[in-house]
Amino acid sequence: MFRMILDDILLFFVPFMLFAGWLVLTKRNPFDIAHWSGWKFGLAVAGILLAIGSILLAGLSSTTHTGAYVPPYVENGRLVPGRFIDNP
Repeated sequence: MFRMILDDILLFFVPFMLFAGWLVLTKRNPFDIAHWSGWKFGLAVAGILLAIGSILLAGLSSTTHTGAYVPPYVENGRLVPGRFIDNP
C-alpha cells in the first residue's frame, strides 16, 4: 500500500521535474521563483491528473477474484501461500 501511495506522489511531481529540466535546458535558473510563478497551477493540475489517471488505470486493469480466499498456513512444516479458490 505504501508503494502505491509513493508511486502516486512521484507521479504528481513528474510535471514539476520536467519543467525544471526544461528550465535547465533553456539555461534559466530553476531556483528563481519568477520562472515558476505562471506555471504552478498548471503543473499542479497536470500532476493531480497523472496521479488520478494512474489510480484509475490500476483499478481498471487489476484482476478480480470471485472465489474464496484461503489464508497462508503451515502444512507438514512447510508454509503454503495464501490463494483464491474457485467456488464449487
